Amino acid sequence: MANILRYRTASDEAFNDLFRGFFMSPVRFDGQQDIQIKVEVAEDDKAYTVHAEIPGVKKEDIRVTVDGNQVAISAEVKNEKEVKEGGKVLRSERYYGTVSRSLALAQEVDDSAVVAKYVDGILELNLPKRTVEKAKQISIQ
Repeated sequence: MANILRYRTASDEAFNDLFRGFFMSPVRFDGQQDIQIKVEVAEDDKAYTVHAEIPGVKKEDIRVTVDGNQVAISAEVKNEKEVKEGGKVLRSERYYGTVSRSLALAQEVDDSAVVAKYVDGILELNLPKRTVEKAKQISIQ
């Protein structure tokens, strides 16, 4: 049997290449900063430990929410840098906005015992695992 191939013109391929992946990632402009929260998650028998890098943010501008096994971290980012020479602004880089990150953990978290610390741009979360109650056996009378 002969192989049957679909005929494609060069313009079809160029059109497909133009839109392939266009909607998959956000459009970024030259010089725009890539602001994101980078995390490291560790686990032991009793708790999860999350280290999140959020440099240049005040601890009052950070929000952490826990709902079952979902953990959400958000922060209001205000990054300003100015280089001045005699009163004339030579360069200004500013970013204002909210950055967030959400995690789904394998086990639910005991939200009443969560401990959060923010030191030197690192947010440390200690997320104790919720104890799973074992099925209770009922005796039949």
